[in-house]
Amino acid sequence: MCRTAVLILTIVLLPLAAGADVVRRSAIPDAYLGTWAADAEKCGESDKVGVVLAAKAYTSSAANCTVDFVSETAGARGAIYSARLQCSNPAAKGKTKSISNLIIRPDSADRISIGPSFDRLTIYQRCPSSGSGAKP
Repeated sequence: MCRTAVLILTIVLLPLAAGADVVRRSAIPDAYLGTWAADAEKCGESDKVGVVLAAKAYTSSAANCTVDFVSETAGARGAIYSARLQCSNPAAKGKTKSISNLIIRPDSADRISIGPSFDRLTIYQRCPSSGSGAKP
């Protein structure tokens, strides 16, 4: 009787545990478009700005990337996005392409965390007059 109850409970709960919803998008969401810097004082210095996010592009001092697709997953503080990128190093003059992943996680209205993995996220804040003005 006990085995039957455990088996029935497992059958009922298993689909719930395996049902992670991931939505695939073609571009970075509008709420994250714009110029982002690790420090507000660096927003006015174009050579020190952290990253620029466009619908189909990601640009930083280390890489110029195009967005292949973006996966959206529910998170505790809002949707978490993982962008699949094709990147080239500006110093290599575009000769070498690599595939990268970029995680974008909301922290507050004008702050996001960006990085290649959850253990390497960096907090950025929106630079004034950048992006659509939408809040994540």
